[in-house]
Amino acid sequence: MADKEILTALSDMLEPIQTNIQEMREDIQEIKGDISELKEDVSGLKKDVSGLKKDVAELKEDVSDLKVRVKKIELTQENEILPRLQTIEACYTSTYDRYREQVEEHEEMKQDIAILKEVVTEHSKILQRIS
Repeated sequence: MADKEILTALSDMLEPIQTNIQEMREDIQEIKGDISELKEDVSGLKKDVSGLKKDVAELKEDVSDLKVRVKKIELTQENEILPRLQTIEACYTSTYDRYREQVEEHEEMKQDIAILKEVVTEHSKILQRIS
């Protein structure tokens, strides 16, 4: 083969390769663009995560403070409020029991007084007749 034929054959063989290389370059450029967008997205995510970390740290601190306050409230209830409530309940219960007993006695006394009135009235009538 002549040099010209060899060059033509080589050129024909290289043409698809060059086309593939050009397509690869375009694909690589597209991939570079995608990677650039991903970098921007990752940068935004990093900022968001940083903000979330700060928020979570604040929440942890707030929850820690709340735990302390709730513990104090529980202790106050246990040591001060509940014993006082039990004392108040005991007072009311004993007062109720006394009143209930006195109401029963009061009813009995009313009946006794009613009977006494009748007896006194009857005796008064008898005494008036005698005198």
